[in-house]
Amino acid sequence: MKKTALYDKHVSLGAKIVPFAGFEMPVQYSGVTEEHFAVREKAGLFDVSHMGQFFIEGPGSKDLLQFVTTNNVDALENGKAQYSCLPNENGGIVDDLIVYKMEDDKYFVVVNASNIDKDWNHISKYNTFGAKMINASDDMSLLAVQGPKATEILQKLTDTNLSEIPYYNFTVGSVAGVDNVIISNTGYTGSGGFEIYFNNEAAVKLWDAIIEAGSEEGIIPCGLAARDTLRLEKGFCLYGNDIDDTTSPIEAGLGWITKFDKDFVSKETFAKQKEEGVTRKLVGFELTDKGVPRHDYPVVDAEGNVIGKVTSGTQSPMKKVGLGLAYVDKPHFKLGSEIFIQVRNKNIPAKVVKAPFV
Repeated sequence: MKKTALYDKHVSLGAKIVPFAGFEMPVQYSGVTEEHFAVREKAGLFDVSHMGQFFIEGPGSKDLLQFVTTNNVDALENGKAQYSCLPNENGGIVDDLIVYKMEDDKYFVVVNASNIDKDWNHISKYNTFGAKMINASDDMSLLAVQGPKATEILQKLTDTNLSEIPYYNFTVGSVAGVDNVIISNTGYTGSGGFEIYFNNEAAVKLWDAIIEAGSEEGIIPCGLAARDTLRLEKGFCLYGNDIDDTTSPIEAGLGWITKFDKDFVSKETFAKQKEEGVTRKLVGFELTDKGVPRHDYPVVDAEGNVIGKVTSGTQSPMKKVGLGLAYVDKPHFKLGSEIFIQVRNKNIPAKVVKAPFV
């Protein structure tokens, strides 16, 4: 198992460590609920250094990314980031990712930890454009400072005016005396904040500086479990659960990052789905009775016929109800439809709702 540069720090803080995507990662510190509410109301600090980072450079870099991703890289200006996905040849998704335009002919791509090798091989396969590819995943760390107090806390450590960095924009600056930090107004919690990328050697220094700077605001270390409940309340997809090699971006509600004004892998498949409609869709649902939905629980109709399955589910800390995401067959995926989630052989009534849940 791999370890991030902050592994010893997590152990010293008493974090519960679990295997995740080939890494020993902190799943929780003080508890999922406490960490969840800290991020919603104050601030939380996440070590997400297990994520993968590639640099794609040179005259062919944009053309390569245009062909292997669904979103339109032409829309990116220097200092902007873009959520996108890598489609496979069968109309599924290799991974979802964020593409950063560092400068002309230089892009920074952030991918999921479990897919680093898969994504690298997939992009390389299509690199007939002569782009230079650098896998920096083992050399870089990533901290996410998330929550309504995140900007205030991070601003104490940098001369960069964070209020001038809009959502899905970034800059390169100095944080706590560490130079060449990518400071990105992105995150996976839906509570605002920043993600910062830097070389591994600075990880402990930056972690300690952020915790100290945020002590008055109530920042606490947070683990992957709270990250999951936070993203789910906002209806964000998790690769391996809600999207994978068998799901299309059209089925997953990611048509907004699928742009047809360019050529890309599986374009014709997705265009046909958009035009003709799909037979199943990823929907948000809330239970109308007590129960906690979990990954892979069957979704059934009023007669008990299986019409789908849960891809992500939890008891929402904010709403105090069971909710989740599920692929549901037509026509049951319409908003307001009554569906049932099989929880331990009981069919719990639920309603199809629009995400985000909070």
